[in-house]
Amino acid sequence: MARDARQFGHGSAKRRTVIAVHLIHSLYGHWAVNDPRGSGSAEIGDDKFAPLGDIYHGRKPEEKQPSREELKAFHREHRKLLNFPLIWIDAAKREAVAQALSATIQQRGYTCYACAVCANHFHLVIRTHRDHAPQMWELLAQAVREKLRGDFAQEIVVHHPVVAARPYNVLLYTIADVWSRVRYVERNPQKEGLPKQQWEFVTTYDNWPQHKK
Repeated sequence: MARDARQFGHGSAKRRTVIAVHLIHSLYGHWAVNDPRGSGSAEIGDDKFAPLGDIYHGRKPEEKQPSREELKAFHREHRKLLNFPLIWIDAAKREAVAQALSATIQQRGYTCYACAVCANHFHLVIRTHRDHAPQMWELLAQAVREKLRGDFAQEIVVHHPVVAARPYNVLLYTIADVWSRVRYVERNPQKEGLPKQQWEFVTTYDNWPQHKK
């Protein structure tokens, strides 16, 4: 579920001004609604997953995090209930994902401050836009779905969801918020042992909207 759908320039003047959004896309099946680590979901959409456990909305504190063995056991049972096989992003798929993101960012006129394409998810930090955060999320998700289905048709069936259907975004209100998320996204690939990523569609953050001060 999206954490907040409000955007800069819309709604009550009393609301805080959103200057950027952090969009997180997980690939289908990799993060369950009732994942024992916690999730961004509020309800279980398909009853067949209910026996795996209750939903913990948000991320559990460290002392409540499952052990590696517990997490592996959960995912073994979760995979048995999936309607489609898991997809992992290798080097070829990573380039395809980046191409899809680049085309959408250019077409929609987004300003992207950070992007990381990891093994089973991808992150973007994008300046506020006339497209609200959930719309940005879905446009980018659909572009990736179509690109991977088309480029890897022998591996990915035409009806495979590719990207999980639950939008997740974090609204950023301050320059410090944006820098924090940019740095987090930039470091994300290294957590998986991937090299540092640089994408031509990423623009260095210039402290917008105070960039001229």
